Amino acid sequence: MTVELSPRATELAEHARQLLAAGGYNGFSYADLSEKVGIGKASIHHHFPSKADLVLTVVQRHRQQSAEGLAAMQQHIGDDPQAQLNAYVDYWARCIRDGSSTMCICAMLAAEAPMIPPEIAAEVRGYFQDLSEWLAAVISQGQAKAQFKPEAVAPVEALTLMSTVHGAMLTARALGDPEAFQTIVRAAVHRLAV
Repeated sequence: MTVELSPRATELAEHARQLLAAGGYNGFSYADLSEKVGIGKASIHHHFPSKADLVLTVVQRHRQQSAEGLAAMQQHIGDDPQAQLNAYVDYWARCIRDGSSTMCICAMLAAEAPMIPPEIAAEVRGYFQDLSEWLAAVISQGQAKAQFKPEAVAPVEALTLMSTVHGAMLTARALGDPEAFQTIVRAAVHRLAV
């Protein structure tokens, strides 16, 4: 699923990602992107014939980068499931605190799923399936290492944690309080611990 783009298309996709995080699929237009990047709408259409093409590319890149990021984090941290979950939530806490990404674009798009093109909705579902599988594997490993409660059903706990993380993003945004995110997710990870 490697998404190769020209430098200009990469710049457009990155700015579109920021616009998606801020307002979702229906929250921006090519006019907004044109203003942000400083090129004409025709030039954007040259790289991405339609908004659906652009957003699908952005979501595919996000999914790919997320998978690569989780793999790199696991390699860096090693075989410590508790540390892996902490690193995952800490990543988002930093993004929310520094304003680099206050909302996962797939969470924004999931809220709009009935109104976005089906191919984008399918890619968003794939992102959440990938993430829930990764979380379930980490939780299962944590149970095997006696770091997490053994009675918890890993796939259910993964869905619960994933929902909590994305809900905490909304709460932090609604309250205008980046620290609310960390407070919520730390409690959720702590709840899993033995």
